[in-house]
Parts: sequence; structure tokens; C-alpha cells
Amino acid sequence: MKIIPPAFEIIAPSFGSSFYFSKYVENANSKAHLWHYHPEIELVFVNGGSGKRQIGSHISYYTDGDLILIGSNLPHCGFTNEETGNKNETVIQMKPDFLGNGFFDISEMTNIRNLFSQAKAGIAFEGETKKKIGKKIELMEQQSQFERLLTMLSILNELELSNESTVLNADGFSMEMQMQDNDRINAVFNYVKDNFQEHIALEEVSELVSMTEPSFCRYFKKITNKTFTKFVNDYRLVHASKLLAEKPISITEICYESGFNNFSYFNKSFKEFTGKSASQYRQELKSVLK
Repeated sequence: MKIIPPAFEIIAPSFGSSFYFSKYVENANSKAHLWHYHPEIELVFVNGGSGKRQIGSHISYYTDGDLILIGSNLPHCGFTNEETGNKNETVIQMKPDFLGNGFFDISEMTNIRNLFSQAKAGIAFEGETKKKIGKKIELMEQQSQFERLLTMLSILNELELSNESTVLNADGFSMEMQMQDNDRINAVFNYVKDNFQEHIALEEVSELVSMTEPSFCRYFKKITNKTFTKFVNDYRLVHASKLLAEKPISITEICYESGFNNFSYFNKSFKEFTGKSASQYRQELKSVLK
């Protein structure tokens, strides 16, 4: 069985700048579908649209755009594709010490230092914060390098002060691992991403990373704070959420297309996951997306 390693992305700062800034029209971000990681901290603003986000062991569905902060070496997939319906996507990437060793240790940078620490587990921002910061991020495209840097620091400070944020991975989640662990857990994530619509046998996945089944289960839970079964189920349920929003097919079809082979179990799991039945979820989403 072939292991697909995560893509380690090498990022060069934008010309004349200490960090990378790029704005993509609609779904033009060609790396969006890849499962990858990099030492740079990443701030992503998706203007409008809805789609799936996978960051570390967290999987969810966003609507009306997204504003995400991703910490160093936290594996993630992109956030847009041909079905997202977003206007554009802006990606900012910076090394944790992009302004030099010790810069973020000064007292004026306490908020930003705290934010970077929280970002190790991934943070999503909602409501007015998403709208207000999203506008500031898009304005950066027209600014000089110096103005852009000041705006960046201001944005990071505001994000730390926001009370409209959600830390995406549970307490205890840790992706700061040895390279061998990083490759191992990412091989598992990739395998689930490529095979979630089929039956996934624990034996196959354990074999993939050269571990016994009990050792693999303990290892996965220790690193992600989730059982492997829950991770796979969550992945399938988020895919179902995506299909409910984007495809005019029956809920029965969505159940099977998402990798479930028992309709009543799908309905029960979906309600536990979202707090709503699949039909109620679809109805409410339609009114939000109109």
C-alpha cells in the first residue's frame, strides 16, 4: 500500500516584504485541494461562499465566507474549490519570527504572542470580526509594503482581542511532533481524505503506518484527542453537510455518497453532530445562503 506523504510547502515572502501576501480570484488557488503543512503561520480570508475546512483533526463546514488563523506546521487542506462560490480568497503567510528574533517578546507584542500560541490548534473567526478584518485584509492589496506591515500587526492584535473566535482543535491536540510522527499522522489523514466514501478498515490503516491496531488506536487518540472512528465519522458528516448545501440530491443518496452504509445510523449521527436533522439543516442553510 502506497503512503501519500503530506506536501511540505516552501513559502517565499512577497517581493520587498517580510511576509507572503496573495489574493486569488474565486477558486484560483491551485494548492487549495492539497493536504499540506509549513512552518509559516497562515491567515486566510475567504470572501463569501461556503465550503469544507480541515485543519489538524478538526473538520467542519463554513458558510458566508471564512476567516482562519493556522499555526506553524499545522496540517490543513485548502478552503475553496469550483463549488465554493466565493468572490476571492486572500492568503497571508509569515514565519513566527518574521520580524526578527525577539521582536514578539517585547511587552507591546504580548497580544500577538498569545494569538500565535492559540493558533497552534487553529482558530476560526465569525460575525463582525470576520467582516471587519476581511475588509482590512483585502485593502492590504493596494497598500505600500510599510503600510501593509502596520496593517498586519494591527489585524493580529485585533484578532487576539476578538470574542468571536473558536479554537478548532480540542485541548491536548498537538501537531508539534517529530518528523516521523508528522509523516505518519498525515499519511493517515490523507488516506481518510481519499477513501472516506468506502469502508475503512482499522487493520488497513494500522498497516499503513506499520503499527498494530491497539497501538495505532492509542497513538491516534494521543495525538489528535479523537478516536480514529470519530475522526472518520466527523469527516463523513462534514462531507454530508457540504452535499446538503451544494447538491440537489436526496438525503438517502447523500448518506451513501458520504461513506455511510446505514441510513438510520447516518440520521442519528448527523443530528448528534449538528443538533439538527439533515432535512432541517438543508432547509436552514438554504435560507442563510439566499
